[in-house]
Amino acid sequence: MFAVTATQTDPDNPLAGLTLGERPEPKVPDGWTTVSVRAAALNHHDLWTLKGVGIRQDRLPIVLGCDAAGVDEDGNEVIVHSVIGTGADETLDPKRTLLSEVYDGTFAERVAVPRRNLVPKPAALSFEDAACLPTAWLTAYRMLFDKAGLQPGSTVLVQGAGGGVATALIALGRAAGYRVWATSRSEEKRERARELGADQVFEPGARLPERVDAVMETVGQATWDHSLKSLKPGGRIVVSGATSGAVPPADLNRVFFLQLSVVGTTMGTREQLGRLAVFLEQTGLRPVVDRVLPLAEARDGFAAMEAGEIFGKVVFTV
Repeated sequence: MFAVTATQTDPDNPLAGLTLGERPEPKVPDGWTTVSVRAAALNHHDLWTLKGVGIRQDRLPIVLGCDAAGVDEDGNEVIVHSVIGTGADETLDPKRTLLSEVYDGTFAERVAVPRRNLVPKPAALSFEDAACLPTAWLTAYRMLFDKAGLQPGSTVLVQGAGGGVATALIALGRAAGYRVWATSRSEEKRERARELGADQVFEPGARLPERVDAVMETVGQATWDHSLKSLKPGGRIVVSGATSGAVPPADLNRVFFLQLSVVGTTMGTREQLGRLAVFLEQTGLRPVVDRVLPLAEARDGFAAMEAGEIFGKVVFTV
C-alpha cells in the first residue's frame, strides 16, 4: 500500500527523512481492525517525529500520521481516535501512545487500530472535516469544555492564532458563547482570527483592555509571562503545548498571590471525540482547512507547516 513514512530523523532537516512509497499492509493484532483511510490531517507531532522528538530510532521506519477518517471493515464511516491506551480516560494511562509513535500511523491507504478507537462519523461531516478532529480539535475541545472551568460569556485569550489547536479554540469558543481574544505575530493571521470569530486580536505581549478569565496556552516560553499577567485573580491557564520552549520563568509570586491555576492537558478521550463530532454536527461549525492535498503530495504540506505558512489544518486525501 502507498504510505508516508519516517525513515530517518534529523532535527535540522526533518524533511530529509520523509519517504513516500510502498509499505507492507498493516498487521492486525487481536481486538484491532483496519480502516480504509479517506482523509488524514497533518499535525506538528508529525514534524517533531521527523526531527527525532518522541520517537525511538528502533521504531523506524514508521508510517506517520495521527488523524484520519475513513471506512471500517463493515462499511461504516468512522473517525479514528489516535490515543491508544486503557481506562476510562486513556490519556491518563502512563503507557498510552499515539498512532505513529509505536504503531504505524494514518498517512497510508489503510491503518490498523483498536476496535474501541473507532468513533462514528456523522453523515453531515465530510471525511476531510472529520479527519481534522482527533488531535488539534479534540485537544481544543478538552481545553475549553473540560479543563477551563468557564461559563458562556467568559473571556478567553488564545495565544498564537494560526496553528491547528489555536484556530480550533477560536472557532469552538465562539460557537460556545465565549468572548474570544487572540494574539499573533502576523497581521494576516490576526485578521484571519477575527474572521474566524475572535472578538479582538492583539500583537503578542500587548496590553489587553481588561484581564481575562482564562488563557489557552500552546506557545509556551515566548508567551508565558504575558499569559500570567493577562489573568484575572483566580484565573486559569490551560496548557497543551510549548512550541517555543518549555521552561519559562514560573513567576510563582504572581501565581500564589493572585491564586492563579495552571492546568495541563493532552489530547482527549474517545467519548470526548464523539461529543466533539456531534457538537460540529449540531452547530454547523467546521474545521478551518488551510489546504487539501493528495497523499502523494504530502511533502508540500510538511514543507508549508515547517515554514509556518499555514492557517488551520493541512489535509491529505487518499
